[in-house]
Amino acid sequence: MANKLRLGIPKGSLQDATIALFKRAGWNIYADGRSYFPSIDDPEIECMLIRAQEMARYVDHGVLDAGLTGITSLTYSKQSRRKVRWVLAVPENSGFEKAEDLEGKIVATELVEVSKRYFASKGVNVKVEFSWGATEVKPPTLADAIVEVTETGSSLKANRLKIIDTIMESETHLIAGKKAMADEWKREKIAQISLMLRGAIDAQSQVGLMLNVKREDLDTVLAVLPALNSPTVSQLSNSEWVAVNTIVEERVARDVIPRLKAARAAGIVEYPLNKVVL
Repeated sequence: MANKLRLGIPKGSLQDATIALFKRAGWNIYADGRSYFPSIDDPEIECMLIRAQEMARYVDHGVLDAGLTGITSLTYSKQSRRKVRWVLAVPENSGFEKAEDLEGKIVATELVEVSKRYFASKGVNVKVEFSWGATEVKPPTLADAIVEVTETGSSLKANRLKIIDTIMESETHLIAGKKAMADEWKREKIAQISLMLRGAIDAQSQVGLMLNVKREDLDTVLAVLPALNSPTVSQLSNSEWVAVNTIVEERVARDVIPRLKAARAAGIVEYPLNKVVL
């Protein structure tokens, strides 16, 4: 029987972002919305959709060899590279301003145990109920407050909720079971996936720059570049000119390119990156 790695993909809010990340890393995952077993264009991997909150248990019990989970590193989110937050939110017109105001109230969440510890640490007695989804619509009829994951807070605002505290920040991690890591083939496959995912994540905020410059202006141009590593300098067919290739943060490219032009660089090209592997 051919080797297979059983890989967990987080179902729910991180699903689309995870599939998009794998695509940038080189794998195409196809989920049709009905099956818990999406297909992937790698015969050595078998995918399964699992709620992020349950991923660690499935990996620990050996049902999955590895998986991505967002409860606690691979840092990515639905819209940016920011961490996501688990927040305490209440109806905008509720009058609640802090956790202590919820004494004796009902709080709905998927993050039950963490929420219980949070309120216990503040000496606030609340009833924490597990929510099976659509947590934002529970207040005010089914709960007085919620603990929910958010990146921008836009979904909470759309449901007329306000954030009164941040309970914790969460990153997405690739985790693996001890038994899988003891298997040489699975360990190497997991390392391959980790390397390519990390490369895809690191490339999200960076761009490549290519440009030509006369040798006499090369030092001036190199002084402008905030290079990831030493830029690659290549001889062109015209011995008086060289080509420079480097990587910069996308947010600084808008400032760097005009400075390169002023330093007499020519043929400047900015291009997107799929992966950056150091």
